[in-house]
Amino acid sequence: MKKHSLLTLCFLIITLLVAAPAQAQESNSVLTLTMDGPITPSMTEYLARGIKVAERDSFEAIIVQLNTPGGSIEHMQNIVETILNSAIPVIVYVAPQGAIAGSAGTVITLAGHLAAMAPSTAIGAASPVGSQGEDLGETIQAKAKEIIKAQIRSLASHRGKEAIEFAEQTVESAKAASAQEALEVGLVDFIADDVSDLLQKIDGQTVETVTGEHTLNTGTATPQHLTPSLIEQLLQMLTNPNIVFLLITIGVQAILIELSHPGAWVPGFVGAVCLALASYGLGVLPVNWFGIVFLIISFVLFIIDIKAPTHGALTAAGIASLIVGALTLFNSPGTPQFQRVSVWLVVIVSLVMGGIFAIVMAFAMRARRTPIRTGRESLGGGVGVARSVISHREGGMAQVEGELWSAELAPGEDTISPGERVEIVAVQGIRLQVRKKQ
Repeated sequence: MKKHSLLTLCFLIITLLVAAPAQAQESNSVLTLTMDGPITPSMTEYLARGIKVAERDSFEAIIVQLNTPGGSIEHMQNIVETILNSAIPVIVYVAPQGAIAGSAGTVITLAGHLAAMAPSTAIGAASPVGSQGEDLGETIQAKAKEIIKAQIRSLASHRGKEAIEFAEQTVESAKAASAQEALEVGLVDFIADDVSDLLQKIDGQTVETVTGEHTLNTGTATPQHLTPSLIEQLLQMLTNPNIVFLLITIGVQAILIELSHPGAWVPGFVGAVCLALASYGLGVLPVNWFGIVFLIISFVLFIIDIKAPTHGALTAAGIASLIVGALTLFNSPGTPQFQRVSVWLVVIVSLVMGGIFAIVMAFAMRARRTPIRTGRESLGGGVGVARSVISHREGGMAQVEGELWSAELAPGEDTISPGERVEIVAVQGIRLQVRKKQ
């Protein structure tokens, strides 16, 4: 009994000794996130989710690979606050090569517990913009600059006087720096070729988080990437002005189809979904709502041109109105370049939409000019067969296009016998006036 107990105890000890290093190796991982594109609310949610995952699974650190032209102050502040309140060290890494940390991206980079850049990257031009990316007025901009500079001084306080002065210039005069220049003034801590190189360079570094000092052990760490969820990807996509413009165009077109063909619920459903998705983008992007007026006018002109005999004049006006409306909506003065809709996309889509309505109008015009092929109006000059004797006194019956009609002889015509072919001269009420077919 004692022998079995001793063997069991030895087995448990060996198991614990083997499992402990394995568990330690498993927990020595770094979570990587990719934030590529303008700063949006979906990025904030993505980062917050990544920090929760890292804290739950005890990751060694979080590497945020950043490539952004910037975004609004509000969204930037949310991301900065999320980073500063993370219990897991967050390393902001401007990458890949050719990437930028522009505008709000500069402040986000400084908010990281450590900051790094890949070769051939840039940082700076951090002049503030509004909640939808638009330029601010002179007074508001001055206030925003002072607030951001104060925040930068706090974030870069451990980086030295030169770094603080340079960081303030990125806000005050939109100054920018290459990776090497940023490293020389102390704006970032490292230049790393890739994530593996970065893990080696930050190994052994001590950083301060909300839970205290933390010495990084990343020399043998394994990077694990956190992929944005489907919802996060969708919301990020919906902040692309080109996508929003297409959704508006498709949505309105689908709704018009539903209105012209009531009961065909598929176009109505598609239109409602497209417009609902577009409304999210319109709530985030810097838009001039006056452009909506031109968009509505354009589709009204398209519809009227189908009903009215204007021979395409209103369609041409609708195309022009659609182009003006889209450019007014998305490309108003002060809107950052990265949040503008493609002019070529607007022109091409507008021409395609105008072409569709022009084709519909052509079919409608041809239908108006086509002779009536059914009903009484279509019988004149037609040919039928007498089904009874047709005389001046009693009339008779004739079959025309599969239907029986009461028939009478035209003036001066002789009696027609059953089976003889007849030609319709006129239609009088519900009676046909016929003569013998020569």
